[in-house]
Amino acid sequence: MKTMKTDPTRNIRIAGLGGMGILTSSQVLAEVLFEAGYDVKKAEVHGMAQRGGSVASDIRFGRHILSPMIPDGETDFLLILASEEIEMHRPALRPGGVLIDARAFDAAALPNRKSLNIAMLGALSRHLDIPVDAWHRAIRAAFPEKLRDLNVQAFETGRNLPKPGDTL
Repeated sequence: MKTMKTDPTRNIRIAGLGGMGILTSSQVLAEVLFEAGYDVKKAEVHGMAQRGGSVASDIRFGRHILSPMIPDGETDFLLILASEEIEMHRPALRPGGVLIDARAFDAAALPNRKSLNIAMLGALSRHLDIPVDAWHRAIRAAFPEKLRDLNVQAFETGRNLPKPGDTL
């Protein structure tokens, strides 16, 4: 039986363009948070119903979450997969919030360029108190067998990026 965490509400937004895996990464994130014992709510905004349109997913978690929508200016972690989306979503970030920008990733270091979304979850994971093996389980459950190891590798690539202030 899961025990409910008592932490305050935390807010994460993942944003980018259609086809970048935003919905997949938000589902992996929601699953790992739920398995860690949090109440989780998730909402998606689809700008266009086809690849290339703006897509954002809000994930809220804590002891008891009533709404899936993040209030203005209260996003704790903002993951941006497409640089053209930064200015549209920056106002959602709370003072002191963390911006994780795809420009920090070397696409050549990823096992597959389509795994950027999962690599960004790796970078996010350093800020959340959730065991790495829980992340690996959620990633493996979200993908078909032939893509599981590739996405776990991408997660680890993101997890091993230097944090701001770290020396390279």
